[in-house]
Amino acid sequence: MSDIAHFFTPVSDELKRFHYSETQFGSLINTHDASGFPDLTEGVQIALIGVCESRNSVSNSGSEDAPDQVRHYLYKLFAGKFTVQMVDLGNILPGHTVEDTYFALRSSIDYLIRNSIVPVIIGGSNDLTYAQFLGYKDLEQTINVVSVDSRFDLGDPQEAITNEAWLGKIILHQPNFLFNYSNVGYQTYLVDQASLEMMNRLYFDVYRLGQVRDNIEEAEPILRQADMLTFDLSAIKHADAPAHAESNPNGLYAEEACQMMRYAGMNDKLSSIGLYELNPAHDMRGKTAHLAAQMIWCFVEGYCSRKSDFPNRTNPDYTRFHVFLHDEKYEINFYKSKKSDRWWMEIPYPPQKDLRFERHTIIPCSYRDYESAVNNEIPDRWWQTYQKLC
Repeated sequence: MSDIAHFFTPVSDELKRFHYSETQFGSLINTHDASGFPDLTEGVQIALIGVCESRNSVSNSGSEDAPDQVRHYLYKLFAGKFTVQMVDLGNILPGHTVEDTYFALRSSIDYLIRNSIVPVIIGGSNDLTYAQFLGYKDLEQTINVVSVDSRFDLGDPQEAITNEAWLGKIILHQPNFLFNYSNVGYQTYLVDQASLEMMNRLYFDVYRLGQVRDNIEEAEPILRQADMLTFDLSAIKHADAPAHAESNPNGLYAEEACQMMRYAGMNDKLSSIGLYELNPAHDMRGKTAHLAAQMIWCFVEGYCSRKSDFPNRTNPDYTRFHVFLHDEKYEINFYKSKKSDRWWMEIPYPPQKDLRFERHTIIPCSYRDYESAVNNEIPDRWWQTYQKLC
């Protein structure tokens, strides 16, 4: 039995009584039920985790009931033209304290990532993002966090964590293993301008809802840079996802949310994803739970389309473009994958006397970034990363 099995309770018998066809997820997913905990040593690729916790919610209590509601719809979906080894580990129930729940989730994420299994977390309130982040603490790597959210959820790091105040805890956590934070889909009238200015000072990447909706494909490089993704379902407009006590008339469309999940699945380096803030008490005919299930389906489809095409300087599977800018003051190498047509660009480490060898880092980008460079404009993505390396 797995080291993390004691954290989980089996999936409800009600979900297993339905007769699923052999091509529906209910038949294809190896589920933690009365017969026992799934074997995690036989090539498992994706693990579903329900977290029934919302005690730190200040505005949307009730999201602890979401996991089984999402499963009700997910199990009925038919698999596409892909093959994947999935398990459903069941639910993490509320611990004696919220910190106990956080510990169970972070320990489970740590274990799964170390075993090359991608956890898909169905929350629960958005403060669980902090526990998701802590799952990387002992992995000895810096990580990029991407959040799809209409707000920043910064809060005061000196005060108690809530579903609306967790990001500050991540930013100031010691030891610091956060390299970059990106927000996708924030709405300006929901964000304090001081918070926006702080994001800019930290060279974090924040993208307004209008920017994202103007060209959804520009979200792909952002999501391709993530090690972990957290998705607040209240970022989706009320008409498409009403299951939140304070859902918003504006937001992402359901199709855009699904497209983002597919982009996330295609990201070779993404190692965990969390869906939070779905409150069944405010759902209408299960609309949001059904959408969340389809979003997970899209993530799985994207996962099965991974190309393992991160570039290096000598790989012949890439076309390399060398661009000089500002009278040759800057130069940028771009790489285009022949497998997927995706783009990357190279960021040099700033010159330092104690840096013995020249070093570079490569980040995802889009064709639009290449066009900017050709037009003698430094791409925002390049400049922000360069500043973080200083």
